[in-house]
Amino acid sequence: MNLTDAVEGKEYIIQRIETDDDEWNAFLFSLGCYSGEPITVVSRLKNSCVVSIKDGRYNIDNQLAAAILI
Repeated sequence: MNLTDAVEGKEYIIQRIETDDDEWNAFLFSLGCYSGEPITVVSRLKNSCVVSIKDGRYNIDNQLAAAILI
């Protein structure tokens, strides 16, 4: 299951990041988004979602959210 299927307000553990784009991997890593870390979808917008990672909140688009497997 990926992050686009997550229920708002429920904490999940990131299983892996599934992308071949090195820039996306580096960006997500800089946010603290990597395997084994907890992540929570705070809210959903039309083409993006707000996530909570390590006491920070970030708005990521649905394409990037689909690459985060939980």
